Amino acid sequence: MKKYLLLLLFYGLSLQVFASYILIPMDAEGQKNHLKAYGITYWTLSKHLKAKWLLNYRGGSFLLPDTEDIQRECLIRGVSFEVISNDKAAEILDLISSPSQNMEAVVLEKAPKIAVYTPKGNHPWDDAVTMVLSYAEIPYETIYDEEVLNDGLLTFDWLHLHHEDFTGQYGKFYGAYRASSWYIEEKKEAEALAEKLGYSKVSDEKRDVALKIRDYVVGGGFMFAMCSATDSFDIALAAAGVDICEPMFDGDGSDPGYQNKLDYSKTFAFTNFILERNPRVYEFSSIDMTSKRNIPKSSDYFTLMDFSAKWDPVPTMLCQDHTAIIKGFMGQTTSFNRDDIKANVLILGETKLNGEAKYIHGIKGKGFFTFYGGHDPEDYQHKVGDPKTELDLHPNSPGYRLILNNVLFPAARKKKQKT
Repeated sequence: MKKYLLLLLFYGLSLQVFASYILIPMDAEGQKNHLKAYGITYWTLSKHLKAKWLLNYRGGSFLLPDTEDIQRECLIRGVSFEVISNDKAAEILDLISSPSQNMEAVVLEKAPKIAVYTPKGNHPWDDAVTMVLSYAEIPYETIYDEEVLNDGLLTFDWLHLHHEDFTGQYGKFYGAYRASSWYIEEKKEAEALAEKLGYSKVSDEKRDVALKIRDYVVGGGFMFAMCSATDSFDIALAAAGVDICEPMFDGDGSDPGYQNKLDYSKTFAFTNFILERNPRVYEFSSIDMTSKRNIPKSSDYFTLMDFSAKWDPVPTMLCQDHTAIIKGFMGQTTSFNRDDIKANVLILGETKLNGEAKYIHGIKGKGFFTFYGGHDPEDYQHKVGDPKTELDLHPNSPGYRLILNNVLFPAARKKKQKT
């Protein structure tokens, strides 16, 4: 009899566990802190629980199991949530599965292990990704050249490239900042690190770092880059084995006619670009639209593309937001010239006024990459030495949401090809 009662009690408790769910709405009206909502979902995955990402349902909401711990964490972090019944959850999922709805429910299975490629020490800029990861309370580890060259990337699921110059030209800051103490110190540190790692030139060392990152993506890794890390990474791949640096950067002259020696087949996203030869010009190549765009701040917005959630869940996932139109922001690499983008690369976001691409995505080997133009989604023209953005003032930033979409992307269950 006691055994029977215990079984009934266990059955009743099981019903309670699965009788309700937590819906974290991600629309403009239903969520008071969009950025920390991603952190709640990541935290749930880190507890070995699964979640569902409801693409195009109320701004890309999350459906989590209902536990006291998750409810408490939402309250602590200030994230809006709704406890819904099993029947209500089934109703939502039925709606999403309807062929008439451009929606999809994607299962999130595992919290991705995150690496941020960034130099040690303080620098005259801030990194939007590390700021939003910290604000959303999503854990990450920092790595740099030594770890990358020693295959340290292999233990990570997702990699972000900090504001970086992979060409060995020190960010093309030479024209304006060559006499600045921070520039001189950074150059010395980069040269010392290259020498420690067995290189006579920083450009050669950065080239090999870029090649290691390429191999990481080709092998199945997820890479996200912003600002100058986007175009300088591809330039380094195209120029592997070619000296494109002038004497003030590496101590000797560049290769004659180096433009014609670039191999665009080696790049991820860009092709047929023209390098900026003048070392005093704060620009890498024709890829970037910063000096060509002629768009006033008041009109600077980019639009997210609309994809089929059921047939194209990956770009749909990366474009989840509570608005389709997002205010623009600048950087050393603000946006991308469409003429220089490879045909197999998806444009996720574009500026309608001039057709430039702001947000792009592609596949390389078994892995994925996303490039996002600009420096800080909530600082229109971030300059050297400017204070960091306080995300407490921007908890619903649609521009920062795009970064966090990419962070959760590796957690999605991979579907078998329909073919």
